[in-house]
Amino acid sequence: MKTFHNTAHHMHAGKQEMFRGKLVDCHEVPDRLEYVLAELKRRKMGNILAPADDLPLQAALEAVHTREYLEFLATAWEDWVQLDPTNAQRDALPSVWPLAQAHAFRLDAPPLNFAARLGQYAFDSGTPLTAGSWQAARQGAACALAAVHAVLAGERAAFALTRPPGHHAGPAYMGGYCFINNAAVAAQALRDVGKKRVAILDIDYHHGNGTQTCFYERADIFTLSIHGDPRTEYPFFLGHADERGAGAGAGFNLNIPLPRGTGFEQWFAALQQAIAQVRQFQAEALVVPLGVDTFEGDPISGFKLRSADYLSIGQALRELALPTVLTFEGGYAVGEVGVNVANVLEGFEA
Repeated sequence: MKTFHNTAHHMHAGKQEMFRGKLVDCHEVPDRLEYVLAELKRRKMGNILAPADDLPLQAALEAVHTREYLEFLATAWEDWVQLDPTNAQRDALPSVWPLAQAHAFRLDAPPLNFAARLGQYAFDSGTPLTAGSWQAARQGAACALAAVHAVLAGERAAFALTRPPGHHAGPAYMGGYCFINNAAVAAQALRDVGKKRVAILDIDYHHGNGTQTCFYERADIFTLSIHGDPRTEYPFFLGHADERGAGAGAGFNLNIPLPRGTGFEQWFAALQQAIAQVRQFQAEALVVPLGVDTFEGDPISGFKLRSADYLSIGQALRELALPTVLTFEGGYAVGEVGVNVANVLEGFEA
């Protein structure tokens, strides 16, 4: 399996995040990727490459995200420092948000003040924007696009090893450590080259709310997610089982929320349910937002999967026999994240 490695990922290294009402050291750190990279090299698991420079990246980004949002990300750090030169020493976190409630706030007259604009495009205060966030996120999307090109060229699967992660980012918002939705970029790119039906099977602990929003009214991209129950787990406001899609997309979104403390047997049964739906959909390609924060030792999650379980997950995904792009998402037990990710890939290739 080819792995496309984001060599710019270290440019995004947040100092602090707001977590459950407290400023804490960031859970999403550069070491997450480095441990995965080291484990892939240790096991000699295929070629590790950088994405090509000539990919149609801007078009791929604009096929998923609004141009206004992308322009905001591209200039956000400069605007943050311009607001106050001492901001160069601290990450940008939002402090004000316009709630989307009737007559509560005007959304048709975007403010000029950067602090307000940051809140306009963010749904939480746990996603620090740093001097290199845009460069790292953009290169991550290039990894996802390169993985698509690899499977189109005949590879059975390809892995986008990138951070920051992506599946919480929506068409015009960031959050959950995510800025650009790499899985959505991959799925749309597969559609754009003629794959008529693409499935996105998200196995991260947290619901892929951004991915769901991107495709909620479409029947050509089936979004499926197995995740912690949003009544108690982040991102809280999306991911319920009754969210099945809307309009043309009615019936093409599947959420399988599971309670905190779920073990592998129950989780794997949910995976088999999702896989059956992918088969019924007759997908021509598969995108897997690969989060391993389902691990029993993860500090911000609540499932009880063990490292050996990830081999079985990879084997189950392989049995779909589809061209597959995997994107690296969550997993915050940093010492074990490399083993767990490599086990999924090894299981897939067994």
